[in-house]
Amino acid sequence: MTGTITLSEIISNYKSSLKDLYTEDEIRNFCFLSAEHLLNYSKMDFHSKAMTPISEEIQKKFNNILKRIQNWEPIQYILGETEFYELSFRVDQRVMIPRPETEELVHLIIQNEKDKIMDLLDIGTGSGCIAVTLDKHLEKAKVFACDVSEEILDVARINNTTHNAKVGFFVHDVLQDNINLSSGYDVVVSNPPYVRYSERRFMLRNVLDFEPEAAIFVPDDDPLLFYRHIATISRAILHHNGRLYLEINEAFPYEVCRLLEFQGFRNINIEYC
Repeated sequence: MTGTITLSEIISNYKSSLKDLYTEDEIRNFCFLSAEHLLNYSKMDFHSKAMTPISEEIQKKFNNILKRIQNWEPIQYILGETEFYELSFRVDQRVMIPRPETEELVHLIIQNEKDKIMDLLDIGTGSGCIAVTLDKHLEKAKVFACDVSEEILDVARINNTTHNAKVGFFVHDVLQDNINLSSGYDVVVSNPPYVRYSERRFMLRNVLDFEPEAAIFVPDDDPLLFYRHIATISRAILHHNGRLYLEINEAFPYEVCRLLEFQGFRNINIEYC
């Protein structure tokens, strides 16, 4: 059955309903992502087909998405997917939603490591966005990834299969330090939890109410907790001249550098995004 409501009217409804919660740019992105998901619209379609009538069935789906956004649920969880480095990744509340800053980290690794034969380990892989993307772009690399539970790795494995990647996954709690591997690695990468609990007051409900707390926060009295353990593990498993890549809290760049120097790392660089 064809309805009389157009995409343009749906967009207007999103704007009026969400104007007190989100910026205009964020709302427009919600509209496009919803149209892409429900109608398979491209960005060109989003503009050129704005006056096309929408069926009642699809209208109801748009309204359901809108209600969940009004409840602060992240659009990525609502749709069950997000884009990362031009690839689509399955996400749900078991894993943190990938951020643009992590795309910058992946891009740096691809630039530095392209065409090298290597074994690479992603510690705390979550959705697998780092490991799977690197596997797709570093053709000569063997990529491995770990996280604290099989439940989390289930999401990463789905993304690995979706993109025909060949990442090897295993369970490991990085805070235990007791990683036992038969061979070492040339590259270790990690985007660990690094937001202090005291920073919660600056964050919105779409993060605080829905994303996994354990993947985001660290104690205020030990903000380098994960970096210390990752550095210890990396020293044990990296080959000579191996490389360690980390995403860090912008509040502690020099503290992380000193920690790594203490652990024996050299040639440490900070890249600002």
